[in-house]
Amino acid sequence: MKLCTSLLILILLSASVVSGQETETLPPLKNGKAPQNFDEMWAGFDPRREPLEVEVLKEWEEEGVILRVIRFRIGVFKGQTARLAAIFGFPKSAANSTKTLPGLVQIHGGGQYADHQACLMNAKRGYATVSIAWAGRISAPDYRVTPAEVKLFWDGKTDDPHYKVTTDWGALDGYHAPGKNPGNVFPSAKPAAWTLDKVESPRNSGWFLCALAARRALTFLEQQPMVDPDRLGVYGHSMGGKLTVMTAPDPRVKAAAPSCGGVSDRYNQSPLFRATLGDDVSLKHISCPIIFLSPANDFHGRLGNLPDAVNEISSSEWRVTCSPHHNHQDTPDYEVATLLWMDQHLKNSFSFPQTPKTTLSLKTEDGVPHFKVQPDRSRPVLSVDIFYTQQGKMNERPQNRLETMHRFWRHAPATKADGVWTAALPLGNVEQPLWVYANVRYPLDEPVSGAGYYYRPYTTKSFNVSSLLTQVAPAQLRDAGVRVTLEPTLLIEDFQGDWQKEWFNYRPDEWTLITHKLNDAIWKAPKQAQLALKVRAAEANRLVIVIDGYAAEVELKGGTDWQTVVLKPDEFQNLDGAPLPNWEGIRQLKLTYAERLQPMRRSKTKPRIVGKNWRGPAPEFRELRWKTTP
Repeated sequence: MKLCTSLLILILLSASVVSGQETETLPPLKNGKAPQNFDEMWAGFDPRREPLEVEVLKEWEEEGVILRVIRFRIGVFKGQTARLAAIFGFPKSAANSTKTLPGLVQIHGGGQYADHQACLMNAKRGYATVSIAWAGRISAPDYRVTPAEVKLFWDGKTDDPHYKVTTDWGALDGYHAPGKNPGNVFPSAKPAAWTLDKVESPRNSGWFLCALAARRALTFLEQQPMVDPDRLGVYGHSMGGKLTVMTAPDPRVKAAAPSCGGVSDRYNQSPLFRATLGDDVSLKHISCPIIFLSPANDFHGRLGNLPDAVNEISSSEWRVTCSPHHNHQDTPDYEVATLLWMDQHLKNSFSFPQTPKTTLSLKTEDGVPHFKVQPDRSRPVLSVDIFYTQQGKMNERPQNRLETMHRFWRHAPATKADGVWTAALPLGNVEQPLWVYANVRYPLDEPVSGAGYYYRPYTTKSFNVSSLLTQVAPAQLRDAGVRVTLEPTLLIEDFQGDWQKEWFNYRPDEWTLITHKLNDAIWKAPKQAQLALKVRAAEANRLVIVIDGYAAEVELKGGTDWQTVVLKPDEFQNLDGAPLPNWEGIRQLKLTYAERLQPMRRSKTKPRIVGKNWRGPAPEFRELRWKTTP
């Protein structure tokens, strides 16, 4: 890493009060009435009209990439200038080249930071990226702005050695986690001292303000000499996923990739919010190619809303990639979809396989539904996996968070014939809906590296394309004569065949195993049951078994013999040392070597680590079951 000594660092130490000659960025309300729809909300805003007034706060070179911490003008609101901090990165070789690059706007999620890793990794692949710090937080070498530094900036404590210039929303409050004003509820459109309009209005919401700022980031990109203004993309995670969907209607966006957001915000109690800021409203105005990264158990961008989202967009060019079991995180073969999508639509250097074709048959001879998958075979197919659940709700809401996060997806083994994979879907009841979809995994021509949802660098040799979720109501199951063929069983896992398809973790390089199988009625624990497991470890270690935040620690002797572990509920303890009362209502089981037990939100209790580093090869498991006594 090398600092550029010739850089002129310009720092503005206080918010600018605009002279009377400058006009407001947004027009005043007509007759005091708030915008009632998408067009009215954006009326009068031209993201190119105002100068950017770019400030460079820091510049450095890293691995052949020029990186800058910058600020530029968002607009003028209530007489004060708002400025957006960001990190901008591009290949050093592009600085004096006549060839231009595609540009990306990267939007962080709630509690996240504008991060130099995204700009660095993207630049290595031939992109110029601006990672916007809409909440004020920045992660860069020697320029880290945490919530503590954001508060120093708010308070104007320029003499503090940790003080750093960051995003300044001026007279408004577009910050989040925390907001500048204690009473600020980020999504709200209600009026307050720190909002633009004096009545309930979508222009008061942080969603609108940050989406407006993202559109100004597009203006910043298109004005950079190394960027091709006709090849701009936008992507973001979580809250950044929703902001991606709100930014993608801008006609300058040629490709979009929201992850874990942008599909489910459609149930707000305010009719005005729903009519202007609901995800469905922005989705209907998206005409660019878009890929949705939607983990199947995500609490924020819920999978059950994904079919609606796909039907709502105006674009015919879309894909989805949906990891089973995951909540708000993914593994590299799913995360890489964003980069590949941009490669296809901004660089014309990749061709995404088509969405797999699927057919669900409910009326069968044996009464068991069958699901057929016909994948695009323009690339070699590594695997076809079919996942289904009966734990989805036909009208899932935010209050169903726990059920969404812990729903169990059963893996259905499929047989292949003439390029079609077919699987039977045995059901445990016909009183709950059936949800089913398919994942098709393809090899990459060469490994691809990027920065993940939380900026951890990854490399993958494969990628996934999903089918759209098929949803069937209980009445349809009954009308089709579907039979119940799954019976309760004491054997939870035999660790044979494709058993790992029903387990997961977020770091494939580690052996930790997680499953939601205990959330399924098929494996409900009988009264007075004990949890039994056979395990073999080459070396002496500690095995940690975790159920919903309660952990039990088991000493493993090591060697070639199988060791039987039998546990009662009260042998599992939470952070406070309280025992698990019973097996009722348990959802998630984890087998690991160490677990960090976390306190409840706002608790002053310190976290506690159970277990320790693992020694030797990964353990082997047999027969996870409920053990009953006569």
